[in-house]
Amino acid sequence: MRYLHKNEKTFQNLQENSLTFEQVFEKIIKFMKLKPSGNFRLMVGTDSQVHADCTTFISGIVIQNEGKGAWACIRSYNVPRRMDQLHERISLETSLTEEIVSLFTEERKTTMIDIVLPYIYQGASFKMEGHLDIGAGKRNKTREFVKEMVTRVKSMGFEPKIKPDAFVASSYANRYTK
Repeated sequence: MRYLHKNEKTFQNLQENSLTFEQVFEKIIKFMKLKPSGNFRLMVGTDSQVHADCTTFISGIVIQNEGKGAWACIRSYNVPRRMDQLHERISLETSLTEEIVSLFTEERKTTMIDIVLPYIYQGASFKMEGHLDIGAGKRNKTREFVKEMVTRVKSMGFEPKIKPDAFVASSYANRYTK
């Protein structure tokens, strides 16, 4: 795992490294234009892992055309200490997700919506989701933070998703935190 400095804001996936957000957005647009009549979900989520001397955070961006494929990338963030307090870690996960969500400005959202708009009456759709690595189950230690974190994501215009529906955070990003 290559740790990034706090100020490094590049994204990567299995094919490409050092993507700027502008390049990520261009790839999302290109993916959507391949089949503009699709059912798209733009999902952003973050997961973390506490290691011996640091805590690694991985944020994922996934654009999915349901049943037709997806394009995805991640961004890494490293805190050079153990973050053992669960609320602090979950709050930073949500903040990192919010930071990426904020890059999807109204202009960028409009650009994405304009791709599917001509196909709405043929069943096309577009949703934006913020995936939180928290759950409301009785045995889930993060249940007490659900309302707070969900409210934060909802206030940014993204539909909040928690476990088991938050797979960008709990599965995709999680795979890269180890």
